[in-house]
Amino acid sequence: MTSVSIDSKKLTKIGTNAFSGCKKLKKVVIVSSKVKSIGKNAFKNTSKKLVIDVPNKKVKKYKKVFAKSGKAKKAVIK
Repeated sequence: MTSVSIDSKKLTKIGTNAFSGCKKLKKVVIVSSKVKSIGKNAFKNTSKKLVIDVPNKKVKKYKKVFAKSGKAKKAVIK
C-alpha cells in the first residue's frame, strides 16, 4: 500500500499502530477536520517521504495531533 485516503468527515480518531510498519506508505489524505487524537505509533516505520494531506484550515492543529504518531521527522503535514 502506497497511499490511503480517509474520506469520512466524521473521523475523530486514528488508532494505535493503525499504519505502523507500512514502509511503502507515502501519502495519506485525511478529509475530516474533526480528528482529535492519533494513537501512539500510528505511523511508526512508514516512509521517510510520507506526506499527510489535511484540510487547509487545520494544518497547525494537526501538526500537534500527529506529534506522538511515530511518523518520521522528515514527514510533511500540509
